[in-house]
Parts: sequence; structure tokens; C-alpha cells
Amino acid sequence: MNIESIANIQAISNVLACHSRGVDRADEGLLAGCYHDDGTVDYRFFAGPAAQFAAILTGAQKAGPVTLHRTAQMWIELDGDRASSESYIMAYASSAETQHLICGRYLDRHERRGGEWRMSHRTYVLDTNLNWPGGGALPGLGALGNHVPVGGHGAADTGIALLAQARAKNAGHNRGKGYQPMSHSQQTLDAVVSRQQIADLTMAYCRGVDRADAALLGQVFHADSTVVSGAFNGNGQDFAAAICALVEEAYTQTFHSIANQWIEVSGDGAVGETYVIAVSTSKDGATDTLTGGRYIDRFERREGRWAIAERSFVLDWTREEASTSDMTGGMYAALDLHGARGAADPVYAFMRGDGAG
Repeated sequence: MNIESIANIQAISNVLACHSRGVDRADEGLLAGCYHDDGTVDYRFFAGPAAQFAAILTGAQKAGPVTLHRTAQMWIELDGDRASSESYIMAYASSAETQHLICGRYLDRHERRGGEWRMSHRTYVLDTNLNWPGGGALPGLGALGNHVPVGGHGAADTGIALLAQARAKNAGHNRGKGYQPMSHSQQTLDAVVSRQQIADLTMAYCRGVDRADAALLGQVFHADSTVVSGAFNGNGQDFAAAICALVEEAYTQTFHSIANQWIEVSGDGAVGETYVIAVSTSKDGATDTLTGGRYIDRFERREGRWAIAERSFVLDWTREEASTSDMTGGMYAALDLHGARGAADPVYAFMRGDGAG
């Protein structure tokens, strides 16, 4: 991996972020523009041209309340002018009767054509969902001293106006001072690449746990590493085997979404703090658990390979409730490509190139 790879990963990440904005703002042009002209999608309820999908989805979005699609841990693997990615997505949607938290993954193909990265195919995988009674109405206009901007569709969205304002200010700033590119030391460039490699490790951890893939999870840890998680405290390699066995035994599914990642690199060592929200359903299907916390990590690079030397999980909050997960009824009926354990999960065929687009 080099600095050009980082630039490509960031360009692809921006496309993925714009896709979420296109959906939530019901912006057909922005959403369609995330795909190449011959791009396709498979959301199960619709499989076909991406441009047609954009028109259908944004039309439906305009008719309902504002949604929020939180795309996180975009694990992107480059191959020249092509790339593949798995992104975890937590989507909030509501009606007058119910609020929904929908957890799934995007399996995406990307291509760089004419120097520009766009998507060539997307497949959606549903992992789980939570459904709470009651609508999610946004606040009305209040006193200016306590006003909070609220989301909307299209030009009515406050965020679009704020982005346009910020961009205009930057343009004026650049005109006044001119563009002054910075030069960077080799040490700085190495730290940038190292942070991306470490971020990839943390994403591999989530896939390893959620897919109960002990082999993948074991690669995240050095042989003499230690883990303090509560569920298992001890050697990292032993943790990989033990936690995968626990996941298989105790849960029908788990979903680990990470964000807010801070990584500090110093030579061949690094420390990091990563926020996580985990959603799980008990083996008997009776209980949903939401867990919020942080991974506190120490990383080491040995013989050119970064891995976790020490990991501790810090619990910040947790919530248990009777399960409301529904994988087959109502709005979820058509979303019939589901996450699974081990090789049965769609991501493995996708990354081999023989499935999911």
C-alpha cells in the first residue's frame, strides 16, 4: 500500500458517502451519479440499471419522512482501476407508527474510468433490524436561541444550504491566498499508510466476529497478544477461537458497526480508540441487545505487518429488549439476501469474484 492507494480509497469512500446523501436527500441526480452509466444494483426488491433504481428509490423517499443512512467501516480492496468493498450500514427510517433501525451491508464493485471512481454494481445484504413503536417526528420551528437545523429532502434540506455556504467561503479564501500545497516527510507518509492498514485490521475484526471466521480473526492479532473483553480475557489467538464459538452458540446474529476512529502512529507502534455499536439477537430469538463501547488498542508492526498487540473493550452502555427483529415480513420481505456465518455469507463469494455482482 502507498500514498496513491490511500488517495484512491478516499475517493471511493467519498462516492459511498455521497450515495447515502443521495438516498437521504432524495436526490436522483446525485444518487445516479455515484454509478457509471452502465452501473447495476441488486437490492432484491429491485435488480437492474442503477439509473432506474435511483429514480424509483428517490421517488419513494420524497413521499416519506427523512431517513438517515450511516455508512461505516468501508473495507476497500484495490485492484488497479477496479476495487471491491464491504461497508456496514445502519439505516434509520420511520412511519407514523414505527421507527426502524435497519442493519446491513453494501457489497460494491468500483471502477475508475477517465480518472474518476464510480460504482459499477451494488448488492445489499440484510443482517438484522430493530422496530420500535411510535413515530419519529422532527421538532418544529422554535425560538432562534434554541433552533436546531433539521433534515429534509432536496433543496429543503438545511444541510445542503450549510454545505453550499461552507464551500463558497472556502472558494473566497482560496482566491484571496492562493493554493499552497504542503510537502510531507517520509515519516508522515508512512504514518498515513500505517493508519489505513490499521483501520483495515479493525474492519477485519468485525467481519471475523460477525461471520464467526476464526481464521480471519486470528490474523488480526499477534501470536503473543492479549485481549480483555469480558466475554474472554486472555491471549488474542485463543480469543479468536473462543469468541467465534460463543457467537455460534449464543446468538442468531451479531452486527458490529465501528466509527469515530482515532489512531496515533509512532514508528512501529500505534495506539487507537474505536467506537463500536453492536446489535445482537439471542439464539432463541427472544432478546435483542444493543451495546455501545470502545476498543482501546495497542498495535505493533513486526516484519512489515501491523497487528493488534493489546485490545481492551470498554463498555459505555447497553440495552436489552424483547426482540423486534423481522427478517421476512412487511418491508423486509423482499430483502431476502441475508447475512450468514462462515463461507455461507455473501461477502466471501463476492470477494472471490464469483457472486453478488
